[in-house]
Amino acid sequence: MYRKSEIKLAETILQLDRLRDELYEELMLVLGSKANELLRALQNH
Repeated sequence: MYRKSEIKLAETILQLDRLRDELYEELMLVLGSKANELLRALQNH
């Protein structure tokens, strides 16, 4: 059985994953194909 803290952590990860998807879609609307370029540049900085 999972502890409450483990379940809460998993739920938080899922919420962050959904938020990431929403933010990525918004960035794609603003920047189009340049969104990936910007993300890569920031990750490698």
